[in-house]
Amino acid sequence: MSLIVYGASVSPFVRKVRVVLSEKGLDYSLEQVNPFQPPPEFIAISPLKRIPAFRDTDLPEPNTLADSSVICDYLEHKFPNPPLYPAAPYERARALWFEEYADSQMASNLVRSLFFERVVKKMLRQETDDSIVQAALKEHMPQICEYLEKELGDREYLVGRAFSIADISIATMFVNIAHAGEGVHTCAPKLTAYINRIHGRPSFRAVIEEETPLVQRFRAA
Repeated sequence: MSLIVYGASVSPFVRKVRVVLSEKGLDYSLEQVNPFQPPPEFIAISPLKRIPAFRDTDLPEPNTLADSSVICDYLEHKFPNPPLYPAAPYERARALWFEEYADSQMASNLVRSLFFERVVKKMLRQETDDSIVQAALKEHMPQICEYLEKELGDREYLVGRAFSIADISIATMFVNIAHAGEGVHTCAPKLTAYINRIHGRPSFRAVIEEETPLVQRFRAA
């Protein structure tokens, strides 16, 4: 069996897939792809030119998928243990909602504004637009953290009593926020403890330790 993930390791969406693979104890290879200059063969398997893409060489061609949510859903169905999606219909729907919230609201209003401006632009030798950073910190960070703090409450996990795709999706965005030099807003102490706990899982800790030296090198440049 050979599972291949295509994408840049610092992408929150690539990381989401890698954490799912790790939590399921699956071996895979990561082929780094620059999303700003993707090779023609990558565009052929990711028509939207977005990372990650994925290949399962156990299957006859076509054996590729694109989009992190699609890939994670595929992995859950092919490798159901340990389960990372709740079994109960409502709880599964709630988990998918948090995945969507992370992939859209958090990615657009925090990761794109903070991580892209402070890290990716340095990689591309471009100037950071601090007005975009400050707008994200003042307008979006408190709102998003307050919402997640309320939804988390006193629970260990966002949905039900088990670690799920909901936790993976939210926590992977906070990795990029941390890479950009920011933490959870001070209005959300329970969320802070929760994120620290999730990031301490071996699946997250391994990828964070792998990415951090690269990010720090560009932030210091």
